[in-house]
Amino acid sequence: MYHKAKKAWFLIPLTCLIMVALALGGCGSSSSGTITEAGSTTIQPVAEKLAAAFKQKNPDVTITIQGGGSSVGVKSAADGTVDIGAASRELKSDEPKVVTHLLARDGIAIIVHPSNAVTGLTKEQVVKIFAGEITDWNQVGGGSGTITVIAREEGSGTRGAFEEMVMGKTLITERAILQPSNGALRTAVSTTPLAIGFLSLGYIDNTIKPLAIDGVPCTVDNCKTGKYPVVRPLYFLTKEQPTGLVKDFIDFCLGSEGQKIVEQEGYLSAK
Repeated sequence: MYHKAKKAWFLIPLTCLIMVALALGGCGSSSSGTITEAGSTTIQPVAEKLAAAFKQKNPDVTITIQGGGSSVGVKSAADGTVDIGAASRELKSDEPKVVTHLLARDGIAIIVHPSNAVTGLTKEQVVKIFAGEITDWNQVGGGSGTITVIAREEGSGTRGAFEEMVMGKTLITERAILQPSNGALRTAVSTTPLAIGFLSLGYIDNTIKPLAIDGVPCTVDNCKTGKYPVVRPLYFLTKEQPTGLVKDFIDFCLGSEGQKIVEQEGYLSAK
């Protein structure tokens, strides 16, 4: 009996050590590693916010967020250059096949300088302005002055969505001044009194004025209800179904906490 008791007392500290080890292991259970993301400049700011929030929970994770445009996002995801691509439009039939993850939805606003008297246009007028058929603001009730058309560059998801949903088969005028990002386009319109451009809803601020289309203002509520006619998807892209750390990050972005950040940044939740 003495030997059994002695053996039991010996096991108590061993059991305690095991429990402490398990507890310490649980405390260090946050993810670690690196994630790279590139593509749409529309998605870039919200992706940076999502990455910062994920890193707060997982301080040993490094997430690199870059732009480059939606076409870059599709190609980079497909060839494995990055872990996650980003596209702010539907994918084209001739592009590489990738796995899409709907991150959010976004309205595309038609914007002018705040001093412009115009408050709204018809969709037909928008098409004719960007095609170069309407060239003076006095043709649409905006006083006089030659319209400066400012557009995104080829390969931009914002341009691709605008062409598909607004322009149709009509081409944007070759006289348009091209900009490499939403931020650059916003700056160009905000500093050019006779300019017009198109911009992601998430980039709207008081330096530019969004116009109503066919009488419907470009607001979050109108985009949610479908009243506003120009709303597009925002996608994260992966070469295959994600696993490990990449899956953890995407799941976080699509979950309740991530979608709250999406809405705080001016986009529409994917839910």
